[in-house]
Amino acid sequence: MKVSKYKALTLSRQGLLAKKTFGSGLSGTLKSIEQLGYIQIDTLSVVERAHHHVLWSRVSGYELTYLNQLVNEQKIFEYWYHAASYLPMRDYRYALPRMNSIRNGENRYYKNLDQKLMNEIIKRVEAEGPLRLRDFDNKKTGPGSWWNRGPGKRAMDALFMRGDLMVCERKGMEKVFDLTQRCLPEGIDISTPTLNEYASYLLNTTIRAQGVFTLKQLLHLETGKPIREAMNNALSQRIEAGTVTALPNLNSPSFYADSELLNEAPTVNPSAVQILSPFDNVLIHRDRLSALFKFDYKIECYVPAAKRVFGYFCLPILYGDQFVGRIDCKVHRAEQRFEVLSLHIEDNTCDQDKFFPALKKELQRFAQFNGCPLLDTQTNAIGGLNY
Repeated sequence: MKVSKYKALTLSRQGLLAKKTFGSGLSGTLKSIEQLGYIQIDTLSVVERAHHHVLWSRVSGYELTYLNQLVNEQKIFEYWYHAASYLPMRDYRYALPRMNSIRNGENRYYKNLDQKLMNEIIKRVEAEGPLRLRDFDNKKTGPGSWWNRGPGKRAMDALFMRGDLMVCERKGMEKVFDLTQRCLPEGIDISTPTLNEYASYLLNTTIRAQGVFTLKQLLHLETGKPIREAMNNALSQRIEAGTVTALPNLNSPSFYADSELLNEAPTVNPSAVQILSPFDNVLIHRDRLSALFKFDYKIECYVPAAKRVFGYFCLPILYGDQFVGRIDCKVHRAEQRFEVLSLHIEDNTCDQDKFFPALKKELQRFAQFNGCPLLDTQTNAIGGLNY
């Protein structure tokens, strides 16, 4: 089997070959999150934030209000996957091992907490209902206040991470917290999974969302010998049962695939252009991305300006089933202007007569999503966009 088919299979599972894969509107948004397993939350707003961008890339008619609506309907919740994320509510119990480890003082980031202050926070939320961090700051000293920077924020974060509080809404990026028991749907399973159950959850999530995967991807940011052994056992059992297949044509690193998926032949539109978020689920495992798609990607907003090669917030460009380059963009919200700062095309096999018109059309669509009717491509770096 050719590598191109493996790429098409994983893009199909990701919902990136057709906007109708998961449906549309609110129901399509929920189905996307359930299929992918998580949507990473990002605070950067150079363009529309990653959690909205990822869903917009997959769901027809996506609206920014949908995430709050699904949280309110108790269909999804906020917690930690490999980063802060929206997760399907059905997977809530798999967050419990991390919550319990923090509650038991096993996490080095949440030690020496102010228990008295945490008790006061719980009592206020219990009595007054959902509250924001700012609601606890009686000093009214602005964003640099004691609460926002010190023990108050630390206590709130700890209560959230150990499962006493949940985010019941976001006002912009500001979290609104309520008691966990008021946020969970009735009848939800809150039994703590065993280590083997947790390993199976990670494996099932990856198989469902990616189709084609590596062992390193399965254990992304999971540390310790017990989880490694449990994952190896879970994977070996699936291979022995025939539900997972080791791929002979991809051996650096070793790849595996959902056996049933290998019988599929997804259709790829070779002329389709998509501008993806740097935190898109298909991109987040950089080693896999490089091995499978031959695309080496690094977001440079965390790199000193003098060392940047492509730009502060370059967005990967998917053309058919190939990542062909990246484009650095910036939204000027007050002016409703979407600026293209630079464009880097790294695949010289692109048919430019087809690619550039398709890219410009996608840029116009993306600019509209960002609330910008004005698309500004007036820079010497854009090349084929200015025709």
